[in-house]
Amino acid sequence: MRSRMNSIVSCSELHQWALLWLMKAEILKDRGARKCTPIVVWSLLLRAAARMISIPAACRDLANAPSDQAVFDALEAGLPRTLPVLERRLNGALTTSWSPRLQRRRWQIAIDWHLIPYYGQALWSRNELYRYKRLKGTTHFHAYATACIVQYGQRYTLALTWIRRHESMVTVMQRLLARLGEMAVKIRLLLLDRAFFNTPVMTLLQGERIPFLMPVAIGGRRPKKKNSRGAKKSLRWLKRQKAGWYQHTMKNRYAEATFNVCVAYRTYYHRTKRKRRQQKLLFAAWQVHGTPTEIRERYRKRFGIEASFRQLRQARIYTCTRNPHLRLVFVTVALLLRNLWVWIHATMLAEGRGPTMTLRLHLLPFKQLLDWIARAVLAILHDGSMPCVDVDKLT
Repeated sequence: MRSRMNSIVSCSELHQWALLWLMKAEILKDRGARKCTPIVVWSLLLRAAARMISIPAACRDLANAPSDQAVFDALEAGLPRTLPVLERRLNGALTTSWSPRLQRRRWQIAIDWHLIPYYGQALWSRNELYRYKRLKGTTHFHAYATACIVQYGQRYTLALTWIRRHESMVTVMQRLLARLGEMAVKIRLLLLDRAFFNTPVMTLLQGERIPFLMPVAIGGRRPKKKNSRGAKKSLRWLKRQKAGWYQHTMKNRYAEATFNVCVAYRTYYHRTKRKRRQQKLLFAAWQVHGTPTEIRERYRKRFGIEASFRQLRQARIYTCTRNPHLRLVFVTVALLLRNLWVWIHATMLAEGRGPTMTLRLHLLPFKQLLDWIARAVLAILHDGSMPCVDVDKLT
């Protein structure tokens, strides 16, 4: 495949780049095994992610691959024992392509969480599983929070953390901000989900001097009297106002936060009634300026992080393991493949650079990248024989 700079991207190079990012982070320790080396283990994980299959299935399909139990033993023995060390090295693998040139810019960053349904029992403690409202037949999930750039052509996932049951949004936010601080990432604006709309999170961000924008979540009981003093100060009162900017103070038992509320509108097509409808939107903002229409369009960029979660599901290893550390590694491998896809398009396949960059995603779709990596692993760990079933061995 050729770009305007006459560079060639092959399936073997894709595999080598993914391996290089994983090996540079020193996530897996080399135990000196003859067949189950870190390169072989990572290659099998990359093939399992590319095909969305389990590790036993990836080992079974390759003639020269070790057994699935040997791969699991190598992972459990070679991975760091403590979660902070494991997360730090996995985040290092995600940002191997992060160059000093990118550190000079200020970025719009979106932070959101991703829930993976879980139907089994916890391995060590019930805090491993996050409780949430019933989705897909369960209330227990493995939860992960990510920080992603939402700039066109640079949508890298910069940080990943595992959310435990007892942790608050402030604790998760502090870990992600600490990781971004270690990378010297300059934040121009933080785009947050509705779940982060609470006083402790806004107090933390204001203390760190980080501008933020998030939807307003209106909860609690309605005031009994519409003309009471409390009703005029509530968010329900703001929802009845015209488009524009309003100031609001929200407090709890320990702190209070003063921020601006932007009232905006959007129109949409109601499919059932087949009419155009109008919806009022409320955004909580701090150190953010613009008209209500500009604020609405700026927040729309946050949905770029939803595309990263969609691609994560396209490259997630199928597993039933109860080990949360292994599950965290599998999620990181999927996000690393997505970062590799973004890096190739931004550095090799795009036309122009900077504000004039034009992506050509049709040259290498994400699913095609996964297919090429699976083929590269097949060429290395297979003897070239065609798959078959020996009937004599079955009888």
